[in-house]
Amino acid sequence: MPVANPYIRNFCIIAHIDHGKSTLADRMLQGTGAMDDRTAQDQKLDSMDIERERGITIKAAAVSVEHTWNGQTYELNFIDTPGHVDFHYEVSRALAACEGACLIVDATQGVEAQTVANLYKAVDADLELIPVINKIDLPSAEPERRAMQVEDVLGLPAEDCILTSAKSGQGVAELLDAICERFPPPEGEIEAPLQALIFDAKYDDYRGVIVYFRVMNGRLKKGDRILFMGKKRTHQVTELGKFKPDMEPNADPFEAGDVGYMIAGIKTLEDVNIGDTITLDNHRAATALPGYEEPQPMVYCDFYPSGDTMFDDLREAIGKLKVNDASFTYEPSSSEALGSGFRCGFLGMLHMDIIQERLEREGHVSLVQTAPTVTYEVQLTANKDGVQEVIQITNPAELPDMSRVKSIREPMVAAEVITPTTSIGDIMKLCENRRGVYRGQRFLSEDRQILEYELPLAEIIYDFFDKLKSITSGYGTVDYRVTGFQAGELVKMDILVNGSPVEALSLIVHRSKAESRGRHLLKKLKEQIDRHLFEIPLQAAIGGKIIGRETIKSVGKNVTAKCYGGDVSRKRKLLEKQKKGKDRMKRIGTVDIPQGAFMAVLDTGE
Repeated sequence: MPVANPYIRNFCIIAHIDHGKSTLADRMLQGTGAMDDRTAQDQKLDSMDIERERGITIKAAAVSVEHTWNGQTYELNFIDTPGHVDFHYEVSRALAACEGACLIVDATQGVEAQTVANLYKAVDADLELIPVINKIDLPSAEPERRAMQVEDVLGLPAEDCILTSAKSGQGVAELLDAICERFPPPEGEIEAPLQALIFDAKYDDYRGVIVYFRVMNGRLKKGDRILFMGKKRTHQVTELGKFKPDMEPNADPFEAGDVGYMIAGIKTLEDVNIGDTITLDNHRAATALPGYEEPQPMVYCDFYPSGDTMFDDLREAIGKLKVNDASFTYEPSSSEALGSGFRCGFLGMLHMDIIQERLEREGHVSLVQTAPTVTYEVQLTANKDGVQEVIQITNPAELPDMSRVKSIREPMVAAEVITPTTSIGDIMKLCENRRGVYRGQRFLSEDRQILEYELPLAEIIYDFFDKLKSITSGYGTVDYRVTGFQAGELVKMDILVNGSPVEALSLIVHRSKAESRGRHLLKKLKEQIDRHLFEIPLQAAIGGKIIGRETIKSVGKNVTAKCYGGDVSRKRKLLEKQKKGKDRMKRIGTVDIPQGAFMAVLDTGE
């Protein structure tokens, strides 16, 4: 039976953030002639403005190029992946569509936390690895030392490392040759029933959903009637093509090993599921491909429409973005203060920040975003049948009455912090202030070490990364994984504005930090909320006990200014009338709470 083309290489580029993946991808495009000097631009595969502005890769981007080695032309299909821990789901999807991975290490910084995490993912996916030492042109580069570090820490032979400079192009030709030589060709049978993996998709207003796929077995051509095995929906293929690096239609059939895009007039967003299997409707595969594990959201917040944006506008924008980013979840929610909106789950704080910005830019909607929270497990007291039910909540407002709660469990993470030796004391202090438990310490080199801590997820999602970078002058990195839930002395802290609790400002905090956190939050809210015509009390409460208070003074108005003489009783009468009006306004007046007030919850006061 015919097998996949032996001259195809499917691989991805993985690394820690800012180690030069996107720049190296640019040089590979130029080295293979896919991008000439006229069309060249930095970060070619970073298609979104937000990626270029921030200098980070958010979406994995696929491209097909050709390279000649030993007199034979090879088709190289590669995927440039994100490096930040929040986008690890993008990396895992890319790995599933490849046979090999180029692991990039910065010659000046060496092995980082995400380098190790990505290596483990690639090993689990049974991929062939090529270690690449990048940025060797920098004055502070130590390529030989970093190659030995790759061998000591990652277990990859130092002599296998390829030395490159993505900036100058040095070593890129050698890397392309090594990819053809070392990476295995794709496996798969051309005559078998079609099995193609959907590894990404995006929505186009004119063409519908554009599906990115990798053919594992079988053959696919324009005009075929296809079936999405998970969704049980059928479509007619109207266009097939490859990324070179822009989308180019291709009339040839796609066979096992090929990577490309497909347009089939898919207008319904729900028809496409990332990780689904495509097969032919009239010659179906017996089983679907394994696909991907469902991503577990770590951080939750609410999005509500504001300004001229309507709820339906927000729902449409979120639906389109969900097709392009399968790693966030959403469901409808409502709030007395903010109306109807969506409760969204994200893989981390940067992921949340990017989704919010993409919604505003690409969806053209105006949002109010509440402060992020994590998932908690709540064990209830025994019911009449003696069963102790355990429920999960993602919003403090969902917490049942405390008389029914036996314990609240918070998610815990195992964190690996890679830090310069000189910063170890400050990092330990930071972790202990965040209720961290020391688990171990390993030497990476004479000037860098790995600290292992167990930490509550809620303590690191806000500003832990910023504090870490500040302490280590930008040289510290962290990678973490959720290990489970653990009971603790957790309480719900309500924030009352003008006597009414505002659900979106509620927090679940550790009892030992509740009072200081509450007082600090009230001071921040006082700065954010404008003065009104009446006095506004701000209170923090646990149950029925008030643990902190701030007062926003009313806007003054001199009602006695017209009384330039006469009996003092005239002034008293006017002041008494003003006082009654202020009391009435305080009872029925509404307080406008700006977006900044909801985000003030993020400031821990440390």
